[in-house]
Amino acid sequence: MSDQEDLRTVPSPPLHGVRVLDVSTLFAGPLAATFLGDFGADVIKIEHPARPDAARGHGPQKHGVNLWWKTLGRNKRTATVDLSTAAGADVLLRLVADADVMIENFRPGTLERWGLSPEQLFAANPRLVLARVTAFGQFGPYSSRPGFGSLAEAMSGFAALTGDPDGPPTLPPFGLADGIAALATSYAVMAALRGAERDGVGQVVDMAIIEPILMLLGGQITAWDQLGLVQPRTGNRSVNNAPRNVYRSRDGVWLAVSTSSQSIAERVMTVVGRTELTREPWFGSGHDRAQHADELDDAVQAWIGAHPASEVIDAFEAASAAIAPVYDVRGVVDDPQYRALETIVRVPDPQLGDLAMQNVLFRLSRTPGSIRWAGRPHGADTDDVLRDAGFSDDDIDALHASGAV
Repeated sequence: MSDQEDLRTVPSPPLHGVRVLDVSTLFAGPLAATFLGDFGADVIKIEHPARPDAARGHGPQKHGVNLWWKTLGRNKRTATVDLSTAAGADVLLRLVADADVMIENFRPGTLERWGLSPEQLFAANPRLVLARVTAFGQFGPYSSRPGFGSLAEAMSGFAALTGDPDGPPTLPPFGLADGIAALATSYAVMAALRGAERDGVGQVVDMAIIEPILMLLGGQITAWDQLGLVQPRTGNRSVNNAPRNVYRSRDGVWLAVSTSSQSIAERVMTVVGRTELTREPWFGSGHDRAQHADELDDAVQAWIGAHPASEVIDAFEAASAAIAPVYDVRGVVDDPQYRALETIVRVPDPQLGDLAMQNVLFRLSRTPGSIRWAGRPHGADTDDVLRDAGFSDDDIDALHASGAV
């Protein structure tokens, strides 16, 4: 087979041909669009002409170029439109007519005020999937409040569970709730796209950031409903099994140990030389072991603290017991498993040159995703996007002159 013939047989990525308008800002909505773009969707990032997505100002910069945006904005064409103007709203309706998905995160009622209600968007494109990502959802007593992922981490119960027992509730130092909501939004969009493909009719996805993180916190709602139980803050320990904690090796390396299964718990105690504990009547279930976490932690820490990390890891691996080092970013980029999976990739970029970032979320054997380019400058593709939508060069000049784009 020739190289040319081989190229013709390479399948397109699974979302090739799907057009997504990313009209959202900061993290949950834009990250959902990134996930779609990673698998071939044509994502058009719409930003205000004078006020770029605030995500472009988060985190460190190099030579005035935001580094987080390089990942968040990857695989997206960037265009500017002032949706609050009549001309800008008309531009969006023209773009919507040829789109499959639109993701927005304005406060409920904002699009309606601009003449861009779901009804008006569906009139332009009945098959449109409109994903509306807000902190609290489109209705209810909190729907009009401003909100961010940190509030979802607080309200969901996550912060109440996180931190030391005698310390304050702890919020994560990154956008955890936003990231979970982004994954949920991309999943919801795919479900709605399947419905539109089957029925020929689009719909609204109402994504409240406070909800997906709540689902990931396990069976607490049912435990409260049936038993009146409120899970306490336990630091690195678990109420479901023990030993489960981080332990410091002789050479100062922190190591995480988990014993979610009974067989792993028995192997861990064998490695640390305390097999007699496995014969205790309470050792037979994870919940009962958790009641004896002090004793189990002391045993594991005593052994790990007497050995260098490399010996600890080798001994655990030889026994098929679960252990992992606690990494910062340096450990992540140097780890051989991440290297084997190609979890970190290098992407060429005209502004910063070759740069590293996280790869796509998973591997597909036949139609894999890819990073085609890193996040682009504000409005870099405005004119091309408008031409694709049928605007003439004179139209485009007039829109620029009016400030609509």
